[in-house]
Amino acid sequence: MSTIEKALQRKKAEEARLAELAREKEQSTPPPDSPVTQPDTTEQSAASQASQKVSQDDDKVIFELALDENNFVSATSARTKINEEFRTIKRKVLNNAFGPLAKTLTNPNILMVTSCNPHEGKTYNAINLALSIALEQDKTVLLVDADVLRPNVMRTLKQKTPNGLMEYLLGEVEDVADVIYHTNIETLRIIPAGKSHHLSTELLASEKMQETVQEFATRYPDRVVIFDTPPMLGVNETAILANLAGQAVIVVEEGRTKLTDIQSAVEALNPDMAKGFIVNKAQRSKRDDYGYGYYYHQRQEADE
Repeated sequence: MSTIEKALQRKKAEEARLAELAREKEQSTPPPDSPVTQPDTTEQSAASQASQKVSQDDDKVIFELALDENNFVSATSARTKINEEFRTIKRKVLNNAFGPLAKTLTNPNILMVTSCNPHEGKTYNAINLALSIALEQDKTVLLVDADVLRPNVMRTLKQKTPNGLMEYLLGEVEDVADVIYHTNIETLRIIPAGKSHHLSTELLASEKMQETVQEFATRYPDRVVIFDTPPMLGVNETAILANLAGQAVIVVEEGRTKLTDIQSAVEALNPDMAKGFIVNKAQRSKRDDYGYGYYYHQRQEADE
């Protein structure tokens, strides 16, 4: 075949290809008078919503805790005074939760942190105790804001307040796992208090709450659950929560908390609990740069 014949053959093949493309375009274009079929937006919307729901379900809400190392227990290598003080406190708590005494307690890994009166530092101490235990190599911590009257955990941690304990007890959130939020500290989880409700006492006393606490106590053998509860005096909710915990830590403020208040608070607690005290804002010697400290005292009957 000559060069000219090959060129003519290529030209015919190219013209055939162009003609085929023109026919396909003509078939895909609707006539001018025919209605243009719109896509099914309802189906697309439903598919989009389903996609978003899967994405939301798969994504975990994580609280990014930006903690001031001067005020909170730190995970850095620095041996700060506050880290050392809470190491002493948590050893008592962990010994009660997992040591020989645990066999004599009901729900020994469930700990309530309370105070006699408001503004004595219970939330601050509950958070720091949770942070300290979270540094353990073989323990996890669940911090529950059970002060449903004046919740303060999220505010102290500078976090928004999502659904929490009350929404779960009200049935607005089906699974308790949906109100357990991860943090950037792998071994620490948080349950916020949620919204306020006029039946908070009855909700905390409900069978659902009892079953939930029992699940907390038994599901994970390495977990410590810390409830930040309302003050002891004059609050019904705290007495209810005291019947669910195996340990109680009472925060008292030096120079402010009255001895009679401490006695009344202890009498309101379950007599079978292990009880300890943190003395908050304790005065130190002038040689010490820290103006306050934390101490733990174990009641004698808890050691027997």
